[in-house]
Amino acid sequence: MVVLGLETSCDETAAALVEDGRRVLSDVVSTQIDIHRRFGGVVPELASRNHLLQILPVLDEALSRAGCTLDQVDAIAVTSGPGLVGALLVGLQLGKALAMARELP
Repeated sequence: MVVLGLETSCDETAAALVEDGRRVLSDVVSTQIDIHRRFGGVVPELASRNHLLQILPVLDEALSRAGCTLDQVDAIAVTSGPGLVGALLVGLQLGKALAMARELP
């Protein structure tokens, strides 16, 4: 079983593929440190907007590094909290859309 995990709870956009709950096939993280540094902390609105820009490229890179396609994914896991509401929504909505379109848990 291959599970796609999505993480967008704060200021990093991440995707990973894990096989049989034990073997990490890929793990890709896009950080926003440089974006938020000048503000002295995470700005929720900027974090959410950057997740929108990064989520698909991060997903594509995770699939590529794992040598997988979405057709090989058996389930989807998404961070649902705690975290910044707007940031969480980006990952949740992508996860729900992929799960619905592919009829996956």
